[in-house]
Amino acid sequence: MLHSNVHLEALAYELPPHVVRTTSLYERLAPTLKRLGIPGAWLASLSGVEERRFWDPGTFVPDMASRAARKALERSGVAPEQIGCILSTSVYKEFLEPSVACMVHHDLGLPPEAMNMDIGNACLAFLSGMTLMSRMIDQGQIQAGLVVDAECSRAIAEATLQRLTAPDIDLPRFSKEFAALTLGSGAVAAVLTHSSISRSTHRIVGHVTLANTSYCKHCIGKVSEMITDQTSLMKGGVELANRTWALAARTFGWTRDNIKQFICHQVGARHHKLLFETLGLDPTRAFQTFPFLGNVGPASVPLTLAMADERDHVVPGDRIGLMGIGSGLNCAMMEIVW
Repeated sequence: MLHSNVHLEALAYELPPHVVRTTSLYERLAPTLKRLGIPGAWLASLSGVEERRFWDPGTFVPDMASRAARKALERSGVAPEQIGCILSTSVYKEFLEPSVACMVHHDLGLPPEAMNMDIGNACLAFLSGMTLMSRMIDQGQIQAGLVVDAECSRAIAEATLQRLTAPDIDLPRFSKEFAALTLGSGAVAAVLTHSSISRSTHRIVGHVTLANTSYCKHCIGKVSEMITDQTSLMKGGVELANRTWALAARTFGWTRDNIKQFICHQVGARHHKLLFETLGLDPTRAFQTFPFLGNVGPASVPLTLAMADERDHVVPGDRIGLMGIGSGLNCAMMEIVW
Protein backbone atom coordinates (compact mmCIF):
# COMPACT_ATOMS: atom_id res chain seq x y z
CA MET A 1 0.00 0.00 0.00
CA LEU A 2 1.29 3.46 -0.93
CA HIS A 3 0.82 6.60 1.18
CA SER A 4 0.64 10.13 -0.17
CA ASN A 5 0.40 12.42 2.86
CA VAL A 6 2.23 10.82 5.79
CA HIS A 7 5.45 11.99 7.44
CA LEU A 8 7.54 10.58 10.27
CA GLU A 9 7.77 13.77 12.28
CA ALA A 10 10.01 12.68 15.15
CA LEU A 11 11.58 9.69 16.91
CA ALA A 12 12.82 9.48 20.48
CA TYR A 13 13.96 6.71 22.80
CA GLU A 14 14.87 5.90 26.38
CA LEU A 15 17.53 3.31 27.28
CA PRO A 16 17.77 1.43 30.60
CA PRO A 17 20.69 2.35 32.86
CA HIS A 18 22.13 -1.14 33.47
CA VAL A 19 24.40 -2.70 30.86
CA VAL A 20 24.52 -6.48 31.23
CA ARG A 21 27.40 -8.20 29.45
CA THR A 22 26.82 -11.57 27.82
CA THR A 23 29.98 -12.84 29.50
CA SER A 24 28.36 -12.29 32.90
CA LEU A 25 25.37 -14.40 31.88
CA TYR A 26 27.62 -17.18 30.58
CA GLU A 27 29.53 -17.22 33.85
CA ARG A 28 26.27 -18.20 35.55
CA LEU A 29 25.68 -20.82 32.85
CA ALA A 30 29.20 -22.26 33.06
CA PRO A 31 28.29 -25.51 34.89
CA THR A 32 25.50 -26.24 32.40
CA LEU A 33 27.64 -25.38 29.37
CA LYS A 34 30.43 -27.65 30.63
CA ARG A 35 28.05 -30.54 31.33
CA LEU A 36 26.37 -30.25 27.91
CA GLY A 37 29.65 -29.72 26.05
CA ILE A 38 28.71 -26.29 24.68
CA PRO A 39 31.61 -23.84 24.14
CA GLY A 40 30.59 -20.48 25.59
CA ALA A 41 32.60 -18.59 22.98
CA TRP A 42 30.83 -20.43 20.16
CA LEU A 43 27.44 -19.65 21.69
CA ALA A 44 28.34 -15.95 21.98
CA SER A 45 29.50 -15.70 18.37
CA LEU A 46 26.32 -17.41 17.18
CA SER A 47 24.07 -14.66 18.57
CA GLY A 48 26.51 -11.75 18.23
CA VAL A 49 24.86 -10.13 21.25
CA GLU A 50 27.63 -8.78 23.46
CA GLU A 51 25.43 -6.87 25.89
CA ARG A 52 21.89 -5.79 26.59
CA ARG A 53 20.28 -3.39 29.03
CA PHE A 54 17.99 -3.82 32.05
CA TRP A 55 15.78 -1.29 33.79
CA ASP A 56 16.15 -0.78 37.54
CA PRO A 57 14.28 -3.42 39.55
CA GLY A 58 10.77 -2.18 40.26
CA THR A 59 10.66 0.15 37.23
CA PHE A 60 7.08 0.75 36.06
CA VAL A 61 7.75 0.10 32.38
CA PRO A 62 4.78 2.09 30.94
CA ASP A 63 6.42 5.18 32.48
CA MET A 64 9.39 4.58 30.18
CA ALA A 65 7.04 4.63 27.18
CA SER A 66 5.73 7.96 28.45
CA ARG A 67 9.27 9.36 28.73
CA ALA A 68 10.08 8.43 25.14
CA ALA A 69 6.72 9.77 23.94
CA ARG A 70 7.22 13.09 25.72
CA LYS A 71 10.63 13.50 24.05
CA ALA A 72 9.18 12.67 20.64
CA LEU A 73 6.37 15.19 21.03
CA GLU A 74 8.82 17.91 22.09
CA ARG A 75 11.05 17.22 19.08
CA SER A 76 8.12 17.15 16.67
CA GLY A 77 6.62 20.48 17.68
CA VAL A 78 3.21 18.78 17.64
CA ALA A 79 1.02 19.86 20.54
CA PRO A 80 -0.59 17.12 22.66
CA GLU A 81 -4.04 18.38 21.67
CA GLN A 82 -3.22 17.63 18.02
CA ILE A 83 -2.75 13.90 18.65
CA GLY A 84 -5.74 11.99 17.35
CA CYS A 85 -4.60 8.47 18.27
CA ILE A 86 -1.98 6.73 20.39
CA LEU A 87 -1.01 3.08 19.86
CA SER A 88 1.16 1.03 22.19
CA THR A 89 2.86 -1.98 20.61
CA SER A 90 4.72 -3.47 23.58
CA VAL A 91 5.13 -7.21 23.88
CA TYR A 92 6.03 -6.83 27.56
CA LYS A 93 2.97 -6.46 29.80
CA GLU A 94 2.90 -5.87 33.54
CA PHE A 95 -0.89 -6.28 33.59
CA LEU A 96 -3.76 -7.38 31.37
CA GLU A 97 -5.69 -4.12 31.64
CA PRO A 98 -5.95 -1.22 31.18
CA SER A 99 -3.96 -0.70 27.99
CA VAL A 100 -0.45 0.73 28.14
CA ALA A 101 -1.67 3.34 25.65
CA CYS A 102 -4.25 4.42 28.22
CA MET A 103 -1.47 5.01 30.79
CA VAL A 104 0.63 7.03 28.35
CA HIS A 105 -2.45 8.97 27.19
CA HIS A 106 -2.99 10.06 30.79
CA ASP A 107 0.69 10.84 31.47
CA LEU A 108 0.92 13.10 28.40
CA GLY A 109 -2.40 14.84 28.99
CA LEU A 110 -3.71 13.91 25.55
CA PRO A 111 -7.23 15.10 24.63
CA PRO A 112 -10.20 12.88 25.52
CA GLU A 113 -11.02 12.62 21.81
CA ALA A 114 -7.69 10.86 21.13
CA MET A 115 -8.18 7.13 20.64
CA ASN A 116 -5.86 5.00 22.75
CA MET A 117 -5.29 1.26 22.45
CA ASP A 118 -2.71 -1.51 22.51
CA ILE A 119 -2.00 -3.64 19.45
CA GLY A 120 0.12 -6.78 19.26
CA ASN A 121 2.03 -8.46 16.46
CA ALA A 122 5.12 -9.86 18.21
CA CYS A 123 8.36 -8.17 17.07
CA LEU A 124 6.57 -6.62 14.09
CA ALA A 125 4.10 -4.63 16.18
CA PHE A 126 5.73 -1.19 15.92
CA LEU A 127 5.80 -1.39 12.12
CA SER A 128 2.18 -2.57 12.25
CA GLY A 129 1.34 0.43 14.43
CA MET A 130 2.99 2.80 11.97
CA THR A 131 1.04 1.15 9.15
CA LEU A 132 -2.32 1.57 10.88
CA MET A 133 -1.51 5.15 11.89
CA SER A 134 -0.43 6.00 8.33
CA ARG A 135 -3.73 4.72 6.96
CA MET A 136 -5.69 6.82 9.43
CA ILE A 137 -3.70 9.94 8.52
CA ASP A 138 -3.97 9.32 4.77
CA GLN A 139 -7.73 8.86 5.06
CA GLY A 140 -8.10 12.15 6.91
CA GLN A 141 -9.30 10.56 10.15
CA ILE A 142 -6.54 12.22 12.20
CA GLN A 143 -3.84 14.85 11.64
CA ALA A 144 -1.23 13.38 13.96
CA GLY A 145 -0.64 10.14 15.84
CA LEU A 146 1.77 8.61 18.32
CA VAL A 147 3.18 5.06 18.35
CA VAL A 148 4.97 3.93 21.53
CA ASP A 149 6.72 0.83 22.79
CA ALA A 150 8.51 -0.16 26.01
CA GLU A 151 10.16 -3.53 26.55
CA CYS A 152 11.65 -5.15 29.65
CA SER A 153 13.74 -8.33 29.48
CA ARG A 154 15.00 -8.60 33.08
CA ALA A 155 12.26 -10.94 34.33
CA ILE A 156 12.44 -13.39 31.44
CA ALA A 157 16.26 -13.43 31.52
CA GLU A 158 16.37 -14.17 35.25
CA ALA A 159 13.70 -16.89 35.01
CA THR A 160 15.44 -18.46 32.01
CA LEU A 161 18.81 -18.48 33.73
CA GLN A 162 17.27 -20.18 36.72
CA ARG A 163 15.85 -22.96 34.53
CA LEU A 164 19.00 -23.35 32.41
CA THR A 165 21.20 -23.77 35.48
CA ALA A 166 19.05 -26.59 36.88
CA PRO A 167 20.99 -29.88 37.10
CA ASP A 168 18.45 -31.76 34.99
CA ILE A 169 18.39 -29.37 31.99
CA ASP A 170 19.13 -31.22 28.75
CA LEU A 171 20.42 -30.03 25.37
CA PRO A 172 17.05 -29.94 23.53
CA ARG A 173 15.48 -27.83 26.28
CA PHE A 174 18.55 -25.57 26.47
CA SER A 175 18.36 -24.97 22.70
CA LYS A 176 14.66 -24.06 22.86
CA GLU A 177 15.13 -21.53 25.67
CA PHE A 178 18.49 -19.95 24.81
CA ALA A 179 16.99 -17.24 22.54
CA ALA A 180 15.36 -15.59 25.56
CA LEU A 181 18.84 -14.57 26.75
CA THR A 182 19.34 -12.43 23.64
CA LEU A 183 16.41 -10.16 24.51
CA GLY A 184 17.02 -6.53 25.48
CA SER A 185 15.09 -3.64 26.98
CA GLY A 186 14.25 -0.12 25.84
CA ALA A 187 11.50 2.37 25.04
CA VAL A 188 10.80 4.30 21.85
CA ALA A 189 8.15 6.59 20.37
CA ALA A 190 7.31 7.98 16.94
CA VAL A 191 5.12 10.93 15.97
CA LEU A 192 3.45 10.66 12.55
CA THR A 193 1.71 13.60 10.88
CA HIS A 194 -0.25 14.63 7.82
CA SER A 195 1.89 16.48 5.28
CA SER A 196 -0.26 19.60 5.69
CA ILE A 197 1.10 20.16 9.22
CA SER A 198 4.51 18.49 8.85
CA ARG A 199 7.82 20.26 9.31
CA SER A 200 9.76 17.08 8.53
CA THR A 201 11.22 15.82 5.26
CA HIS A 202 10.79 12.18 6.32
CA ARG A 203 8.00 10.94 4.05
CA ILE A 204 6.50 7.49 4.56
CA VAL A 205 6.12 6.09 1.05
CA GLY A 206 4.19 2.93 1.91
CA HIS A 207 4.34 -0.60 3.21
CA VAL A 208 3.89 -4.22 2.19
CA THR A 209 3.18 -7.28 4.34
CA LEU A 210 3.04 -11.05 3.90
CA ALA A 211 2.17 -13.86 6.32
CA ASN A 212 2.98 -17.54 6.69
CA THR A 213 1.02 -18.53 9.78
CA SER A 214 1.93 -22.21 9.49
CA TYR A 215 4.77 -21.15 11.84
CA CYS A 216 2.40 -19.84 14.53
CA LYS A 217 3.61 -22.37 17.14
CA HIS A 218 7.35 -22.16 16.45
CA CYS A 219 7.97 -19.34 18.96
CA ILE A 220 5.74 -19.14 22.02
CA GLY A 221 6.51 -16.32 24.43
CA LYS A 222 5.23 -15.83 27.97
CA VAL A 223 6.13 -13.34 30.68
CA SER A 224 8.90 -15.55 32.08
CA GLU A 225 9.54 -18.02 29.27
CA MET A 226 10.12 -18.14 25.51
CA ILE A 227 10.23 -21.47 23.70
CA THR A 228 11.68 -21.21 20.18
CA ASP A 229 12.44 -23.61 17.38
CA GLN A 230 15.30 -21.37 16.27
CA THR A 231 16.46 -23.18 13.14
CA SER A 232 12.98 -23.69 11.70
CA LEU A 233 11.86 -20.18 12.58
CA MET A 234 14.92 -18.57 11.01
CA LYS A 235 14.58 -20.61 7.82
CA GLY A 236 10.86 -19.82 7.51
CA GLY A 237 11.35 -16.15 8.36
CA VAL A 238 14.07 -15.59 5.79
CA GLU A 239 12.05 -17.41 3.12
CA LEU A 240 9.08 -15.16 3.90
CA ALA A 241 11.35 -12.08 3.83
CA ASN A 242 12.58 -13.11 0.38
CA ARG A 243 9.01 -13.16 -0.94
CA THR A 244 8.21 -9.88 0.81
CA TRP A 245 11.27 -8.28 -0.77
CA ALA A 246 9.95 -9.28 -4.20
CA LEU A 247 6.61 -7.64 -3.32
CA ALA A 248 8.40 -4.48 -2.15
CA ALA A 249 10.39 -4.42 -5.40
CA ARG A 250 7.15 -4.49 -7.40
CA THR A 251 5.39 -1.95 -5.17
CA PHE A 252 8.16 0.59 -4.51
CA GLY A 253 10.64 -0.18 -7.28
CA TRP A 254 13.24 -1.38 -4.76
CA THR A 255 16.51 -2.72 -6.09
CA ARG A 256 19.63 -3.88 -4.29
CA ASP A 257 21.27 -0.55 -5.18
CA ASN A 258 18.66 2.19 -4.71
CA ILE A 259 18.00 1.65 -0.98
CA LYS A 260 20.70 3.55 0.89
CA GLN A 261 20.12 2.10 4.34
CA PHE A 262 18.31 -1.01 5.62
CA ILE A 263 16.86 -0.69 9.11
CA CYS A 264 16.07 -4.22 10.27
CA HIS A 265 14.57 -5.94 13.25
CA GLN A 266 17.70 -6.89 15.18
CA VAL A 267 17.57 -10.59 16.07
CA GLY A 268 21.25 -11.52 16.05
CA ALA A 269 24.34 -12.17 13.95
CA ARG A 270 23.31 -15.51 12.46
CA HIS A 271 19.88 -14.28 11.37
CA HIS A 272 21.28 -11.00 10.03
CA LYS A 273 23.93 -12.77 7.93
CA LEU A 274 21.50 -15.28 6.42
CA LEU A 275 18.91 -12.59 5.64
CA PHE A 276 21.36 -10.39 3.74
CA GLU A 277 22.95 -13.31 1.93
CA THR A 278 19.54 -14.62 0.83
CA LEU A 279 18.32 -11.23 -0.38
CA GLY A 280 21.68 -10.42 -1.97
CA LEU A 281 21.99 -7.15 -0.05
CA ASP A 282 25.08 -5.26 1.07
CA PRO A 283 25.38 -5.76 4.87
CA THR A 284 27.40 -2.55 5.21
CA ARG A 285 24.19 -0.65 4.42
CA ALA A 286 22.53 -1.90 7.60
CA PHE A 287 23.17 -0.18 10.91
CA GLN A 288 23.41 -2.81 13.66
CA THR A 289 22.24 -2.44 17.25
CA PHE A 290 21.93 -6.08 18.33
CA PRO A 291 25.58 -6.28 19.53
CA PHE A 292 24.93 -3.70 22.27
CA LEU A 293 21.12 -3.73 22.71
CA GLY A 294 20.16 -7.32 21.95
CA ASN A 295 16.77 -8.09 20.46
CA VAL A 296 14.45 -5.34 21.78
CA GLY A 297 11.36 -6.82 20.13
CA PRO A 298 9.01 -4.31 18.48
CA ALA A 299 11.19 -1.42 19.68
CA SER A 300 14.13 -2.70 17.65
CA VAL A 301 13.35 -1.14 14.25
CA PRO A 302 12.50 2.39 15.47
CA LEU A 303 15.37 2.37 17.99
CA THR A 304 17.80 1.38 15.25
CA LEU A 305 16.46 4.07 12.92
CA ALA A 306 16.77 6.74 15.62
CA MET A 307 20.36 5.75 16.38
CA ALA A 308 21.28 5.52 12.70
CA ASP A 309 20.03 9.08 12.29
CA GLU A 310 22.01 10.29 15.32
CA ARG A 311 25.19 8.77 13.90
CA ASP A 312 24.66 10.16 10.38
CA HIS A 313 24.04 6.82 8.72
CA VAL A 314 21.00 8.37 7.02
CA VAL A 315 20.87 11.77 5.33
CA PRO A 316 18.09 13.81 3.69
CA GLY A 317 16.94 12.30 0.42
CA ASP A 318 17.98 8.72 1.27
CA ARG A 319 15.56 5.93 0.49
CA ILE A 320 15.39 3.83 3.66
CA GLY A 321 13.97 0.32 3.88
CA LEU A 322 12.49 -0.73 7.20
CA MET A 323 12.27 -4.52 7.41
CA GLY A 324 10.90 -6.75 10.13
CA ILE A 325 9.83 -10.31 10.80
CA GLY A 326 7.56 -11.26 13.69
CA SER A 327 6.93 -14.71 15.08
CA GLY A 328 3.80 -16.17 13.69
CA LEU A 329 5.17 -15.59 10.97
CA ASN A 330 4.56 -12.12 9.55
CA CYS A 331 6.90 -9.94 7.52
CA ALA A 332 6.63 -6.22 6.76
CA MET A 333 8.71 -3.78 4.74
CA MET A 334 8.24 -0.02 4.67
CA GLU A 335 9.95 2.75 2.73
CA ILE A 336 10.76 6.18 4.15
CA VAL A 337 12.39 8.88 2.05
CA TRP A 338 14.51 10.72 4.57
